[in-house]
Amino acid sequence: MVDLRDAIAARARELRAQIDRHNYSYYVLDAPTVPDAEYDRLFRELLELERQFPELVTRDSPTQRVGAAPAPEFRQVAHRTPMLSIHNAFSDQDVEAFDRRARKELELEEIEYALEPKFDGLAISLAYVDGMFEVGATRGDGYTGEDVSANLRTVRSIPLRLRGEPPRRLEVRGEVIINRADFLRMNAQQRQAGEKEFMNPRNAAAGSLRQLDPRMTARRPLRFFAYAIAEQEDKPLPATHSECLEQLRRWGFPVSVEVRVARGFEGLLAYYRDIGARRASLPYEIDGVVYKVNRLADQARLGFVSREPRFALAHKFPAEEVLTELIDIDVQVGRTGALTPVARLKPVVVGGVTVTNATLHNEDEIARKDIRIGDTVIVRRAGDVIPEVVAAVPERRNGQERRFVMPSRCPVCRSHVVRSEEEAVARCSGGLYCPAQHKQALLHFASRRAMDIDGLGEKLVDQLVASDIVKTPADLYKLGLVALASLERMGEKSAANLLSAIEASKTTTLARFIFALGIRNVGEATAKDLANHFGSIEALMMADEMQLQQVPDVGPVVATAIRQFFAEPNNREVVEQLRAAGVHWPQQAASAKKGVGTLAGKTFVLTGTLPSLSREEAKDLLEAAGSKVSGSVSRKTDYVVAGAEAGSKLDRARELGIAVIDEDQLRRLLRSD
Repeated sequence: MVDLRDAIAARARELRAQIDRHNYSYYVLDAPTVPDAEYDRLFRELLELERQFPELVTRDSPTQRVGAAPAPEFRQVAHRTPMLSIHNAFSDQDVEAFDRRARKELELEEIEYALEPKFDGLAISLAYVDGMFEVGATRGDGYTGEDVSANLRTVRSIPLRLRGEPPRRLEVRGEVIINRADFLRMNAQQRQAGEKEFMNPRNAAAGSLRQLDPRMTARRPLRFFAYAIAEQEDKPLPATHSECLEQLRRWGFPVSVEVRVARGFEGLLAYYRDIGARRASLPYEIDGVVYKVNRLADQARLGFVSREPRFALAHKFPAEEVLTELIDIDVQVGRTGALTPVARLKPVVVGGVTVTNATLHNEDEIARKDIRIGDTVIVRRAGDVIPEVVAAVPERRNGQERRFVMPSRCPVCRSHVVRSEEEAVARCSGGLYCPAQHKQALLHFASRRAMDIDGLGEKLVDQLVASDIVKTPADLYKLGLVALASLERMGEKSAANLLSAIEASKTTTLARFIFALGIRNVGEATAKDLANHFGSIEALMMADEMQLQQVPDVGPVVATAIRQFFAEPNNREVVEQLRAAGVHWPQQAASAKKGVGTLAGKTFVLTGTLPSLSREEAKDLLEAAGSKVSGSVSRKTDYVVAGAEAGSKLDRARELGIAVIDEDQLRRLLRSD
């Protein structure tokens, strides 16, 4: 009979093996084998077994990655093989000189090189004894580094036990990094928590690895790539560096899929250009590529000079973070009215591109980073991403710098600038009038749910705005056949059809008109509530915020947006022009002034196809009577209006004992209200 403890120990071994296989598939092969939920279940089971039976815990158990207690400080570790820096090259001529010297020294016509990306992270050394992770250290001064073993154990892509048959002692070199996507998520979490954001992935990785509390490191999305075998005992090294990388893969280390082998100077440059062209699409940051003479025997012949190997070269990309002067801050107005501060910079080359402008995001970001006009600033550009000002350099200030103040009026149309307490973005309030917002305002105004002007699409609006024929929605009703027919791809027939659609749109409803104005935070439902409550556009325009908040589902934010919109004279003028152009709707009594009908406050649900009313028409009639129309049946539902082919909502109504009526009964209720 199997002893219970033996069975439990066997299960723990099985769980460790399964979790290790899943970690290898996910972090090394980049090919997950189980869903996250299944991985979590296995991990929790192992954690619980080890909690109940502490003697089962092993040094290489996946549970040991969660982090130990904080350390008072990092002890110093002497590298058995120094971690030397690599000489940098910044031009094709530098690379050609490197290849020429190596060929001369080795007396070869052509050299085979191993090529790999130069990660922008933190270099580390990992030591293994009998296949088990023993100690990990930072580069430090190249000869002595800091022991960060406890933190490195939390990095899931670093194997705690090697696969296959590794040597008795092994020392591996590599880089700890944070992927771009993980970095963006980290900073989003920092912002949400009101904490300081990290400057770049490299700093975030370095800071994460030097946490005194490994539990903090365990929460950071660190990754590892191996790029060299520094030392191994009792087994001979392969003949080439590229074969060493393959061996590292077999032992369970992640190695970049971008590693290549090429011959000669032209092969080096071809790799550099290829990686450079794809740099922005890589999941991680790199700042160049590394060339290494591939044969280890040739590396030994070339040796070292000072503290640099003569067999390797780092070919750096143009800098993507540089210093320059912030000359001024302008404000751009977007198509939705958002005001964005833009830094005007003293021209500087960043990532191979001359940059004169960079985004500053919003007023709060400028204040948080304490960026001032006249500052020396750090500018970052990554691939095709818009350059941004990362930070100021306060120690370079001379006292002449000025703080930025967001303008109180739109720099494009002089309408008032407003800002909601719930937003970091300031906006122009002249939505119907502002030239920067013309296109967006016109497209929304003409949309099907608004004024429903068929044929007024994006390309036509572009032409109307570009040719300065239409500046506000009111100008649509002044268009003539000749002006329209002269536009590109707009014949006389198409122009006549559009004019007919514009003329038809003059007859609308108050709710549609309110929605068409494009007031921020006012959707279709809110527009209907406002129309039902006030009964006229004049009453709505005169309402203060307290009166607006008496409308169902209109809170302080929406009320403020409505009040700010109609407080802007330019918007009021466009509304008057639209009315003068003949835009009209049936008069309706305001529910705020009339007596409360029998259907006011009742909740209806519509299901199936009604004989003569569309779903939208029935909804409009009920909302005009003060009723609410819901999309689902609940105990709070008063009536279900059922038509042909009514579905599950009808079954639910019968189940709850809710009154079910047809279209005729609905009409009688509306007439008696």
